[in-house]
Amino acid sequence: MRIVVLAGGIGGARFLRGLKAAAPDADITVIGNTGDDIHLFGLKVCPDLDTVMYTLGGGINEDQGWGRTEESFTVKEELAAYGVGPSWFGLGDRDFATHIVRTQMLGAGYPLSAVTEALCDRWQPGVRLLPMSDDRVETHVAVTDPETGERRVIHFQEYWVRLRASLDAEAVVPVGADQAKPAPGVLEAVAAADLILFPPSNPVVSVGTILAVPGIREAVAAAAAPVIGLSPIVGGAPVRGMADKVLAAVGVESTAAAVARHYGADLLDGWLVDPADADAVAEVEAAGIACRAVPLMMTDVAATAEMARAAMALAEASR
Repeated sequence: MRIVVLAGGIGGARFLRGLKAAAPDADITVIGNTGDDIHLFGLKVCPDLDTVMYTLGGGINEDQGWGRTEESFTVKEELAAYGVGPSWFGLGDRDFATHIVRTQMLGAGYPLSAVTEALCDRWQPGVRLLPMSDDRVETHVAVTDPETGERRVIHFQEYWVRLRASLDAEAVVPVGADQAKPAPGVLEAVAAADLILFPPSNPVVSVGTILAVPGIREAVAAAAAPVIGLSPIVGGAPVRGMADKVLAAVGVESTAAAVARHYGADLLDGWLVDPADADAVAEVEAAGIACRAVPLMMTDVAATAEMARAAMALAEASR
């Protein structure tokens, strides 16, 4: 079975671990969000790609869900001693090595897709990891400064990591997405897929940013394979993070049914909600999307594998 997964960071990576357990013989291609990418200290940092790579390759900090295990922060401390920031983004010493290699390869003329493949040669994640695009795309968020009343646009990482989404997001803009092209292999993987999955990643700044690259949404909508999504909202709240803040920015309620409608029946063939949202099943099905209620808390690999099996079962039923 050829499975394509549109993935963000922590939620996508942890779902992929369960998917691999549920379908160990599947050929899995991951289309990773690069809208979170940022340049820091002269280095190209790709948080979502790295989180998938580290998680599936056994190098992730399990408690955080991001960054390397057994990490130290000597370089960050030395940079701070020189007065060099930002201090709010926690790059560890092991993590720095990844970004140095990536930046060197990009500087030598290799596209991000080739660089990602080279980095994965070390980590052996057991999936084919593709960036959504080789072109530069950065998600920015419009906010109003509470002290000055000035409206400004900041990088998503500053909004999410430094501000902890403490301000209302007034708009979310994937800068550069409209001019970007899908990375080599992305459209081909979607067209050849037997199953396409939207994991419980952020529907606006993770999966939504991937779909904003011209050609990807159209390819998913036209694919012969069933498209199944898993709700990142359980009981009216995000399972992890602050997805409700960015959902509000695009006029979507933080409910499992509203997120399904946001994706739409032109994309989704099926949608899984948690039993806490069982009353949403009828509403989702009324929107033309098959829906089932199954446990969606990724408490461990076994529980996540059951989620993946439920998604595959719904796909089979919707063929």
